[in-house]
Amino acid sequence: MRQDHLSSPGTEPPAVAPPGAEGPRTDPPGTVRAALRRPCRPAQVREAVQRAVCERCRATHTPCDTDALADALLVASELTTNAILHGGGVTEVRVDVTGPGVRVSVSDRSTRLPVARPAAGRERLTPGGHGWPLVCLLSRDIRVRDLPAGGKCISALVPLP
Repeated sequence: MRQDHLSSPGTEPPAVAPPGAEGPRTDPPGTVRAALRRPCRPAQVREAVQRAVCERCRATHTPCDTDALADALLVASELTTNAILHGGGVTEVRVDVTGPGVRVSVSDRSTRLPVARPAAGRERLTPGGHGWPLVCLLSRDIRVRDLPAGGKCISALVPLP
């Protein structure tokens, strides 16, 4: 099943098209895709990830692993927050659930690469600087690519059992 969401802040995603309405299906069963093309908030991205993962679980008749879902939600939130705080804002979000996990891709306006702040010289409870290390810890595969129109896209694959 393939599912595309195009939404803007404060709107609900459109209903899923009937099977076959999008042309021949090339994705394996249980594949779910979602896209948010407008600037969005971390909560909206978390909702898109939760919808996509739960839809995959329903389509494949498998239980939804709550720990894996929590990891995916945290990665989605951190990537989105980092794009807002350090990347000039979110330009696009894609959520692809297929095969080994959920890939969350967040695009922003900046070409600057993410950097983990060194722990030395910081107090443990200092806010900020913990998101990128969390993304790296919870993700199996992280890719950063430049976008043709400027900016970058960071995608992270979070394993699902």
